[in-house]
Amino acid sequence: MQQRRRRKRDNNMYRGVSPLRRTGLRYPVEMSKVPLPQPVLDPERRSKVEIDESHGLWGFFREDKKLLNTPEEASQFGRPWVVEELRHKSWEDLHSLWWVCCKERNILATQSYERERLKTGYGAAELAERDEAVQRTQRAIKHALTERWYAWEEARKIAVDDEEVDMNAEPGERAFSPVYHRDSMFEDDELDDKKVAKSA
Repeated sequence: MQQRRRRKRDNNMYRGVSPLRRTGLRYPVEMSKVPLPQPVLDPERRSKVEIDESHGLWGFFREDKKLLNTPEEASQFGRPWVVEELRHKSWEDLHSLWWVCCKERNILATQSYERERLKTGYGAAELAERDEAVQRTQRAIKHALTERWYAWEEARKIAVDDEEVDMNAEPGERAFSPVYHRDSMFEDDELDDKKVAKSA
């Protein structure tokens, strides 16, 4: 005679509750008496949400607040900056240009995400080309700043061994004190000319 298997209980009160099949709770809870909010389907009855026009999240969109551009609009952009042009820019200009590039890459990333989400099937090549141009500009900015850092470091090493340069000068004090004065420089030139004349 076959024995019937004993049913095991795991004391799980949520056993059999499935969010996929929409089976509710087996036992009523405290929140069961609270009615759930109903969505407002009529657009005229919906409350109007005020949007701040200067909100920071608008920086992820174009000035016209357009989510996606056409491929023709996406392909209309200039060439990237080159190092030769950026060498003449000030620190403030390079700093501003760097953050303009960061903002542009955020906009391109937002548009790329929306194209994948909506599965538009167009514009990916134009966005990739534009993003590559922005990255080239950022690499050129890094290159120009690296050159300036090496030039500053070389000048600092030379100034440490130069007796005419005071590396510990306070702001407002004179850091460069030439050893030779204007008159003594002319006297040295005259002595050199006399030595050359005697040797001739």
